[in-house]
Amino acid sequence: MSFAASPACGAPVKPLSVAQARFYLYTTLFVAGNIALPALCHLVPGGGPMLLPIYFFTLVAGWRFGLVAGLATAVLSPLANHALTGMPVQAMLPAILVKSVLLAAIASLIARRFGLSLLAVAIAVLGYQVAGGIVEGFLSASLAAALADFRVGLPGIVLQILGGYAVLRLLARGGNH
Repeated sequence: MSFAASPACGAPVKPLSVAQARFYLYTTLFVAGNIALPALCHLVPGGGPMLLPIYFFTLVAGWRFGLVAGLATAVLSPLANHALTGMPVQAMLPAILVKSVLLAAIASLIARRFGLSLLAVAIAVLGYQVAGGIVEGFLSASLAAALADFRVGLPGIVLQILGGYAVLRLLARGGNH
């Protein structure tokens, strides 16, 4: 039996490189984390909007593993979460996707430019929240919606900064990805 050709289309099967396998593994783990963490947070009444858990592993992915892993996590997490749990609700998906993509891009950029520090993580988190709030304000035509993460989600913003920094420090101690 030969495994050199894909039976579906006859094209040769090329094994994944170590870097490609690592990308898929970590992205899958980050997406799974962005599904599990919101599920846990939603056990607390109002936990989702207050703790903003769907962004946590997107921050880690974008910061530690770069733009492509961050963007994959940013897009796949809310979509998979919605498909599996119905959360976030469909009306919130556009704003959450925009904020997730902004977080992945900003985290990746800040990480490459400034390295890991509590201040740098805070700049990344506050940067995506401000930019995402502006976009959310335009999408919803509502100042209240634009400011909701700052009004209700302040504990989540603080957790992203402190928890994200702690996780990134642990990953940095582990060496290269």
